[in-house]
Amino acid sequence: MGAAVRQPDGNYQLLSGNQIASVLLNYILSAKKKAGSLPENGTIVKSIVSTDLAVKIAADYGVATNNVLTGFKFIAEAIHHYETEHDHTFLFGFEESFGYLIKPFVRDKDAIQTVLLLAEVAAYYKSQGKTLYDGVQEMFKKYGYYAEKTVAKEFDGLDGKDKMAHIMTELRENPLTEFNGHQVVRHADYNASVLTDKDGSQEPINLPKSNVLKYWLDDETWLAVRPSGTEPKVKFYLEVVDKNQSAVDAKLNSYVDALDKEINQLINH
Repeated sequence: MGAAVRQPDGNYQLLSGNQIASVLLNYILSAKKKAGSLPENGTIVKSIVSTDLAVKIAADYGVATNNVLTGFKFIAEAIHHYETEHDHTFLFGFEESFGYLIKPFVRDKDAIQTVLLLAEVAAYYKSQGKTLYDGVQEMFKKYGYYAEKTVAKEFDGLDGKDKMAHIMTELRENPLTEFNGHQVVRHADYNASVLTDKDGSQEPINLPKSNVLKYWLDDETWLAVRPSGTEPKVKFYLEVVDKNQSAVDAKLNSYVDALDKEINQLINH
């Protein structure tokens, strides 16, 4: 489910999947806290390529975050575990690709639930003379300004599959140690199920094996790489955070330029 907010000049501001998820999450947790119904063992579930803004919002309310692989079936599996083991209470699930789940009687992304709640959130902000976009900006002011970009590099032809495999092998065998002038502080290989810190220490990743690599930098930026399962593409996910909108926009542009150069080097290596 997508959404756009009409601005005072008549133009529409599109909200990203991460922004919609974050404004919904903030409303859910705030409402539950005011009502005294926020459970002590509450958790949200999101994919590993979705925004860390949600992690900050959840932590602010004492709510845990469970990161799972891309695909709503993994969010559904987490819900089944919670209902079986009774160790956590599911509060919200989402993926950055415009998929959301509020109530767990559905085991997939549910736009019907989401559009109803988003309308309620919009009405809440309107009652204060604000818009949904104002709500997003309020979150940014509190938790940091987040921006993201997904770059999909296509590899057509008979050798496309080999080129995709080459990129993943090159990154796996020679992990990035710095990117765009910033140090990599840890990186994850979800196929090897290992998270490696910059000091070389390692810990296991308790998720099913998947051909995904992820890097975290010293400025809270992260980069994830995975081949598409349905198309001849390698997808690169970037998220950056900064102190204001102009700074985060400039930072994102800088990282996108650096990513383009990195992709070309990987292809031509």
